[in-house]
Amino acid sequence: MTKKIIQKQQLESIYIKYNRREYVHPDPLEFLYRYHRLEDRELVGMVAASLAYGRVAQIIKSVSDVLDRMGPSPHQFLMASSSFQIESTFKGFVHRFATGKEVSRLLTGIKGVLEHCGSLYQTFQGFVCPSHGTVLPALSLFCRQIDETAGGNIGHLLPMPDRGSACKRMNLFLRWMIRKDSVDPGGWEDVPATMLIIPLDVHMHRIGQKLGFTARKQTDIRTAMEITSGFKQLIPEDPVRYDFVLTRLGIRKDLCGKDYF
Repeated sequence: MTKKIIQKQQLESIYIKYNRREYVHPDPLEFLYRYHRLEDRELVGMVAASLAYGRVAQIIKSVSDVLDRMGPSPHQFLMASSSFQIESTFKGFVHRFATGKEVSRLLTGIKGVLEHCGSLYQTFQGFVCPSHGTVLPALSLFCRQIDETAGGNIGHLLPMPDRGSACKRMNLFLRWMIRKDSVDPGGWEDVPATMLIIPLDVHMHRIGQKLGFTARKQTDIRTAMEITSGFKQLIPEDPVRYDFVLTRLGIRKDLCGKDYF
C-alpha cells in the first residue's frame, strides 16, 4: 500500500469520527448555525472570521458581543443603519487590538459592497476565474473592494493575500461558505471547493510538516499553498476537507489527537 493511500485512509478515519457538530464548540463557526438566511450567514461569517485570533474563549465572547449589538438579523441591521449609527453601535467594543471603530469600518465597507452588488456571494463570485486554480486572486479583489469602500481604514481585520499573509481567517471564512457537510454550512454553491486554500495556523503548519507536505518554517501564504497541494494529491476535489477535524485535535483536549499527530 502506498504512503498516499495510507495517509488518506488515516485522515478519512479521523474525518468520519470527528466531523460532527457536537465537536464544533468552541469555534466561531458555531455562530453561523443560528442563521438560516444566507444574507445573514455570510455577514456573520465575515464578522466571526475577522475576529478569529487570540484565545478562543475571547473570540467567542467578542463575536457574541458584536452579533448581540446587531440584533436578530445582522443584514437588516446593516442595511438600515447609517455609517454614524454603525459607529455608535460599536462604541466601546474591544477585541485585543481591534476597536469598535475598526469593526464599524469593516461593516461600513461590507454595507457599501452589498448596496453595489447585492450580496457578498455575488461580489466574490464575480471575481472567481477557474483558470486561476485557487481562490487567492478572487480573495485579493474581494478584500480590496471592501477595504476601498470603507476608505482603506480597516487594518488587520481584513488581511490581504497579495501582501504575503497566510490569510488564515479569510480562508477559514471561504471554507465555511463554500464547503457543505455536517460541519461547514455552505451556501456559495457556484464556487468550487477545489479552489480553496487551507486556513493555515501553527497547528496545521505542524501537521503539514509531519505529513511531508512542506519543509518551510514560515507560516505564510507560500506554506499554505504547499500544504494545500499536499492535500490535493490525496483528495483533489476537496483539499480542505480535513481542516476542521485536524484543527479540532489541537483545540479539544478531550479528543485523542495524540493518537494521530
